[in-house]
Amino acid sequence: MQHPLTPLGRTQGVSPAALVAPEELARRAGLEHIVRLGSNESPFGPAPQALAALREALAESGRYGDPQALELRAAIARRHGVAIDEVAVGAGVDDLLGWVVRAFLAERQAAVASLGGFPTFEMHVHGFGGRLLRVPYLRDARVDLQGLADEAHAAGGALVYLANPDNPTGSHYRWARVAELLDALPEHSLLIHDEAYANFAPLEDRHPDGPPDPRVIRLRTFSKEYGLAGLRVGYAIAARGAIAALDALRLLYGVSRPAQAAALASLGADDFVRDVVARIAEGRADYERLGRELAIPTFPSTTNFMLFDFGSRERAESVVAGLLEHGIHVRKPPSPPLDGCVRISVGSASERRMLETSLRRVVRSL
Repeated sequence: MQHPLTPLGRTQGVSPAALVAPEELARRAGLEHIVRLGSNESPFGPAPQALAALREALAESGRYGDPQALELRAAIARRHGVAIDEVAVGAGVDDLLGWVVRAFLAERQAAVASLGGFPTFEMHVHGFGGRLLRVPYLRDARVDLQGLADEAHAAGGALVYLANPDNPTGSHYRWARVAELLDALPEHSLLIHDEAYANFAPLEDRHPDGPPDPRVIRLRTFSKEYGLAGLRVGYAIAARGAIAALDALRLLYGVSRPAQAAALASLGADDFVRDVVARIAEGRADYERLGRELAIPTFPSTTNFMLFDFGSRERAESVVAGLLEHGIHVRKPPSPPLDGCVRISVGSASERRMLETSLRRVVRSL
């Protein structure tokens, strides 16, 4: 007898490729080592302060961490000029998105997002019985803000998801423009403003700190410039009522003691983070140069990755497969108009040299 699956069990609409780890792809390809340029991690790792805090916390790992993450939430609140009860901490943005969907999206209710955007939001919406309405990207690979607003009005969208800067395109909008979107949304809509890559964007373009707007839930992560992707720590900033609703869904010990300690120490590593952001910018410049030399268009990026346009889905798939044969993992967006593109994370200097050598060979074979 086969038991019926829930929508979450079916994970409708999500590309299986998005769920396969680079190490599994390497195993299937018979590779002993793989260069990870497909997951937008930091090649520079955690700050020294975070590593020291992590080692100390590991010695105490026989005890659960603080289920409320009070010390970490207090530090985040100070950083952003909000109250501690306007901050929630979870196991990365993926975890927090699940809380938001469960708390604010009823069964069969509509959510709106960009077509081909961050797949985790899609998984949660389908998994908890909602309907996801997708708005294609503009031809310049920017999010169609007006399209999001129009779809929210047409379908009564309860949630509108905006990654800003965007994944997978790397584009961003100044907050003043996003504020116009916010004013254009239906009164009942809640904007999820995913700021995973915000620290790579110009300071003046970011969401302003200070008391939260009740129409917005901001999401941040320690997985990018802080180099803690493997520890899974993220946070939400929102009005007290929204945070209380999210907190009711929190697992008791969802964020480990070492993860909390490393994240807290990372907040005191501003010099390290500035250096990482600068080195990532150098890597993006390398990718722009490489694109020019190979006559492959690239899209402007304020993230730790670059989107290369190979002109067709078939060529992009050939590039992904060809680079994998060279031991390099990258990803491509699944949906038009971006399905002819390949997204490549900024690696270390040595990883970028390996990529350049391999990409030149792959492009010659197309």
